[in-house]
Amino acid sequence: MSIEKLDHYSVRTTDVQRAVRFYEDALGFRAGQRPPFAFPGAWLYGAAPSGETVGTALVHLVGVDPHDASGLNDYLGDKPLSAQGDTGAVDHVAFVATNIADAYLRLARHGIAYRERKVPNMELHQLFVEDPDGVTIELNYSQPDDLAAGHANLMSKSAE
Repeated sequence: MSIEKLDHYSVRTTDVQRAVRFYEDALGFRAGQRPPFAFPGAWLYGAAPSGETVGTALVHLVGVDPHDASGLNDYLGDKPLSAQGDTGAVDHVAFVATNIADAYLRLARHGIAYRERKVPNMELHQLFVEDPDGVTIELNYSQPDDLAAGHANLMSKSAE
């Protein structure tokens, strides 16, 4: 067996629309085609510069209806709502990303806090954000030019 890349990750949420807004506004994902499951949710895709969805769904939002979880339980199994506040052994989910300048502006525009890190001995810059359900998202940027452009662009936009 060979693992080559992340296919998708799934987040259970009691507020699908709030989660969709976060992923669209903060990270630039786009909600798209989702099979007609018997429970609420959304599938989020990467977006082309034109705004069109691209590729396969990277994030599956699974809606938890506290009044009727039968469809969800039948498909994915029962998980008590008390488990909702903890992401278990999952620490974070990482994506390869480009255009850090856009990330700085997008996060600032939506008032979303982030943590920055530079991986020692590597040309890898990281931004970490938390989604509304407590999952940490790591964005990896391998282009040092993006970093310089991002800070310069952010500073010029902040001055406006």
